[in-house]
Amino acid sequence: MTTHVLAIAGGVGGAKLALGLTRVLAPDQLTIAVNTGDDETFHGLHVSPDLDTVMYTLAGMSNPETGWGIAGETFRALGALQRLGANTWFRLGDLDLATHIRRTQLLRDGLTLSQATRELTSALGIRHPIVPMSDDVLRTVAVTDDGELAFQEYFVHRHCEPRIAGIRFEGAATARPSPGLWAALASATAIVYCPSNPLVSIGPVLALAGVRDAIAAFAGPKIAVSPIVGGQAVKGPAAKMMAELGEEVSCVGVARRYAGVCDAIFIDTVDAANAGAIEGMGMRAYVTDTVMHTDDDKEALARQIVGIVEAWDE
Repeated sequence: MTTHVLAIAGGVGGAKLALGLTRVLAPDQLTIAVNTGDDETFHGLHVSPDLDTVMYTLAGMSNPETGWGIAGETFRALGALQRLGANTWFRLGDLDLATHIRRTQLLRDGLTLSQATRELTSALGIRHPIVPMSDDVLRTVAVTDDGELAFQEYFVHRHCEPRIAGIRFEGAATARPSPGLWAALASATAIVYCPSNPLVSIGPVLALAGVRDAIAAFAGPKIAVSPIVGGQAVKGPAAKMMAELGEEVSCVGVARRYAGVCDAIFIDTVDAANAGAIEGMGMRAYVTDTVMHTDDDKEALARQIVGIVEAWDE
């Protein structure tokens, strides 16, 4: 059977592993489904931060220092908007604006987000399919001590400072999986959860109508990579959020998050002592170097994951 991996991704860590997987698998062997719970409208434009991070990474355009945004970016338009009285706390660069202008134009022309994403990835020369998790609206809301905050308000504007008490996925009752995600769930031989925030990058995908049940019933291997290494998030607020929600901030805590929809988890060598606890939960634990500093690191981790997938039933 030909290997076909459905990779579920969001954020910088997800984009890194997605790039590694594109170096190991052909375009017809990989579908990258991306979180859109972070999507927001700024200056009248539809912004899809996680889709853009994955797109820019696969197109070789991403800022190597931040992992998000475009290399060599400038912010003259944002400065001009600020002078005109606009609220500019969400940093949209001049080159980045072109993506949002084009996406918004395509959506206003009647295309779905999936179709618009296909247009954008094709224009950027990306051959591996990147699909939004949904063409419908599902928005991640942070429930905090300062009230309910849209995720970008919490994450970017408030720098994750309010204490989080819960997470709500507004629209989850009606949002459907995108055609690309649903097709991959039906045709894939394996599911890989990239090392993305399990609460707000993977969580929204699992919250879509029918997705968790479909993954639970999925016959192939379901493999996660822990974004928590040595009790810390490699990048982003996952550790802070887990701690404030009373969850164990470790790869074991991540494994608990994926209980019922995951068969195995890759953990970093610094967390090797936790392998037994994970295996006691009924999951396989694979210990390796999971922190991806270079493109070679990304490919090496992807190659190990694909090797496990291909040998799963042997």
